[in-house]
Amino acid sequence: MKNYILLILILLIGTFGYSQKSKVADKYFKDFAYLKAQELYQEALKKEDSTLHILSRIGDCYYNNSNSEQAYFWYKKAVNRYKNISPEYIYKYIQTSRSLGHYDEANQWLEVLKKHQKNNRRSKIFENVSLAKFQELSTPKDIHVRVINLSSNSTYSDFGGFQRKEKLYFSSSRSNDSIYKKQKIYKWNGEPYLNIYQANIERIDSIVAVSTIAPLSSDIINLKNEHEGALVLTNDGKTLYFTRNNTNKRKRTSYDKEGNSNLKLYRAQFKNYQWTNIQELPFNGKTFSTGHPALSPDEKTLYFVSDREGGYGQSDLYKVAIHEDGSFGPVKNLGDRINTVGREVFPFVAKDSTLYFSSDSHINLGLLDIYMSDILKKEVDEDIEIKNIGAPYNSGYDDFAFFSNPIGNSGYFSSNRPGGKGSDDIYTFDSYQCKQVLTGATYDKQTSEPLGDVTVQIIDQTGKIINTTQSNKEGNYIFEDIPCGKTFSILGTKVNYKPDSKEFTTTTINKEEIKLDLFLTPLIIDKEIVINPIFFDFDKSEIRTDAAYELENIVNVMKDNPKMIIKIESHTDSRGSNSYNLKLSQRRATSTRNYILSRGISEDRIPSYIGYGESQLLNKCGKGYSTRCTEKDHEENRRSAFLILND
Repeated sequence: MKNYILLILILLIGTFGYSQKSKVADKYFKDFAYLKAQELYQEALKKEDSTLHILSRIGDCYYNNSNSEQAYFWYKKAVNRYKNISPEYIYKYIQTSRSLGHYDEANQWLEVLKKHQKNNRRSKIFENVSLAKFQELSTPKDIHVRVINLSSNSTYSDFGGFQRKEKLYFSSSRSNDSIYKKQKIYKWNGEPYLNIYQANIERIDSIVAVSTIAPLSSDIINLKNEHEGALVLTNDGKTLYFTRNNTNKRKRTSYDKEGNSNLKLYRAQFKNYQWTNIQELPFNGKTFSTGHPALSPDEKTLYFVSDREGGYGQSDLYKVAIHEDGSFGPVKNLGDRINTVGREVFPFVAKDSTLYFSSDSHINLGLLDIYMSDILKKEVDEDIEIKNIGAPYNSGYDDFAFFSNPIGNSGYFSSNRPGGKGSDDIYTFDSYQCKQVLTGATYDKQTSEPLGDVTVQIIDQTGKIINTTQSNKEGNYIFEDIPCGKTFSILGTKVNYKPDSKEFTTTTINKEEIKLDLFLTPLIIDKEIVINPIFFDFDKSEIRTDAAYELENIVNVMKDNPKMIIKIESHTDSRGSNSYNLKLSQRRATSTRNYILSRGISEDRIPSYIGYGESQLLNKCGKGYSTRCTEKDHEENRRSAFLILND
């Protein structure tokens, strides 16, 4: 019978004109039946021209069901074909572009949006945002976060994990015959209506797992064909604030991602082991939505979301005082420092009064992202911080309903990112500083023997030394607690040795060990201070910058050995006459000595500085040889040597 009725329906629809199909699709779209609307729009598209209305509406159907790939595909068709498209659709195209990581493309269209709306608050948020900013947000920081999809998630929508003691409360559209025999399907997303569930929390090898999942007081709270969810409990567990949709169909609003229209907030009391005394809160309205409750740490303020008149965007965050007798003060908007022209939803207030919420209009990776702000700790006229908490909490998809336990290093958030079990899933997380270990050994580069008592330092990219240690007698060293995901340099130094340094980058794997060995070149070998050659330009005796850099090694050795006396020998290449080269080498020996003396070494420590001209060539680039020599070959002969004259 079901298939027969479906066949009749298909035949009837087939008799309509394709223009009529578009109008029928509009009606389904207005009723939030996006799956059916999408089907009809695409049918109409087969015969009609690709009108702006149809293309944008197909994009909306996918957008409202958080299908970024398809929404991007249809919005792209619309914005590229029609120059008169609404800025709102340009922004949605930007959102889906960012969601898929197309940041360059999103930035290009952001410039188009700015031209459309020069004074628009939304475009101003992104005025000076670079591609690097989005890459930064999408890259996990040195805070190591383990994110796990809860085993309790169903193939339907599960979201809004809220923990009290060892109980987890959440919303789900999973099928549950214990609530009512035949569940009605919600046309927005093709899933059953949402209900509130509770479950026991267990830990298996430190991983959160849940068991004994059951609906909350099905005969009182979970009503048939009503959405219920987005809840908060008081610390004593005796008062529950939760969201329920209003069945008044005269006016519908679509700010809420679950498709609830005209949401309302309710309060219930837990007495005699059951929820009773359900009350509708007095600041609800018939023509606007109020939902997503959150409590301040002292439970004297209730925060919530609403699209009521007088706000700044599609939905704003509000607060209201809770008096001792249970009554409420006036409703107050949190202001335009938090609220934007878009959607601000799912507030949560941590124990330290940090406000967490989701938004699609602050700087984000696409669609809803989770943010934190210190606004509740500041005075009205003080500057506040709004920070996107980045990956892995946020993705290019909807990320929302953040909750953290009192310590703040674990909790839950919800997301429809790929890899989940249903349309929305609850993820548990625990976080701690991601740290790694650096180990290695220091060696004498000439002998390859372990070299002890080497000073080893870790230096960050700004040049700051962040840690120092000494290698032991066997040359081994170790650094613990090195931040993950960053680039550092390691430097080894020792008296009478040339330093060795290496750059390394830590990964994002907690407690991973990195091994790096350092090889220090001895500066004193067989009564000679051995450094890289001191080169001079052709026919010149001035000390070059690279030569001065090497001469600093001579200075260091002589300062570390205050009684050392040396002799300088200087040499030239074979070009020019012998007599000229002899004079040139002497000038070079003198220049070398003068540089060392300028660095605070006394004259009596360099009693001899002699130029030998071309008499001691290192290769066959002299007179009498037939070898053709390059400039580099000749440069090899232009050098200085530093011989130690005493013990």
